[in-house]
Amino acid sequence: MFEFFRETYYVMWGDLKFMRHNALNILVSSIMGPLLYLLAFGFGLGQGLGVEVEGLPYIAFIIPGIAALTSLSASFSAVSARLNTQRLYYRSLDEILMCPISISSIVFGKSMQGVIRGIISSSIIFAMGLAMAPEHLHFTFLYAVSIVLSCFTFSFLGVSAALLANTHQAMATFSNLIILPMTFLCGTFFSVNSLPSVFQAVLFALPLTHSSVTARASALGWDFPWASLLVLLCFCIAFFVLNVYLIKKKKV
Repeated sequence: MFEFFRETYYVMWGDLKFMRHNALNILVSSIMGPLLYLLAFGFGLGQGLGVEVEGLPYIAFIIPGIAALTSLSASFSAVSARLNTQRLYYRSLDEILMCPISISSIVFGKSMQGVIRGIISSSIIFAMGLAMAPEHLHFTFLYAVSIVLSCFTFSFLGVSAALLANTHQAMATFSNLIILPMTFLCGTFFSVNSLPSVFQAVLFALPLTHSSVTARASALGWDFPWASLLVLLCFCIAFFVLNVYLIKKKKV
C-alpha cells in the first residue's frame, strides 16, 4: 500500500507543481462558470420570481446541485485537457509508462489534479451557499463523501476522455456531446422527480444526476439515497477500470 501511494505521488508531482504556479488562474477558471450559474439562476431567476422547489427557496435547492456540477466541470476539465496535451504533443505519458510504476498508480496520479481542483472549487461554492442560506444548508459527512466520490468519478472520466481522444477537436466534441448535456439535464437546476418517468430513467443513467441527488439530500437533511451513492461508486469503478484497460492496450 505504501508503494502504491509513493508511486501515485511521483506521477502527480508534476501536476501539483503546475497547480502551485498557476493557482490563481486555476481557481478563477474553476469557479467562474458555477458562480455565473448561481448568480443567474439562484438570484436572477429564483429570487426574482420567488420560485420554490419542494418547499424550499430556490437558492437553497440549487446550491448543492451547483456544487455537484462544479465537481464535474473542475475535475473533468483539469484532467482531460492537460493529459490530452501531454499524451499527444509532449509525449510525457509515454515516459511515465516506461517507468516501473503500476498502471493503477498512473491512473490515480493523473486524476488527482482534477480531484483536488474539484474539491476546492466545490467547497468554495458550498461555503458561499452556507452564507446565503444557513437555515437550510448543512455540511455533513455524507455530503463530503458525495462530493469527494463525484470528484474521483469525473476525474477518471476526464482521464478516459484524454486517452480516447486523438485530437483536441475530438476532446471538444466529447465535451459538447457528454459534458454539456449533463450540465443542464441532471437535476442541477431542477428536481428530477418532477419529470415523466421515461425522462427520469434516462437522466438516472448519467453520473451527475446521482451526484446532484446525493449532495442535495445530504446538505438539506433529506432521506439519503444510498442507491444513488452506490451507483455513483459503480460509475467511479467503471471509469477506473476503463482507464486501466486503455493504458494496457496502448502499452501493448
